[in-house]
Amino acid sequence: MLSPDKVVPPGEDDDFGRLSRTRSRVAVALSIVMIAMYFGFMTMFAFAKPTMGMILAPGLSLCILLGAGVIVGSFVLCLVYVVWANRFYDPAVRRIMS
Repeated sequence: MLSPDKVVPPGEDDDFGRLSRTRSRVAVALSIVMIAMYFGFMTMFAFAKPTMGMILAPGLSLCILLGAGVIVGSFVLCLVYVVWANRFYDPAVRRIMS
């Protein structure tokens, strides 16, 4: 719980505001990367069918490989956020709340 002496009126620059803006920047950056991966894959799927249908090995096309890459990439981005939150965000929140 915040003590009354730690309460800052809205709009003033404080630790919580800076932390909130940092978290938003990280979330937006990771979201943009995910959107680029997904829509890049979907654009290739829609407009580069011969390229996506290229067989790399028996039973493995470029489309299957890139689709799996999008799925793995989403897990990697989630891992990046969790590591960032555990190392930077959560300790900062604990500092602010104490």
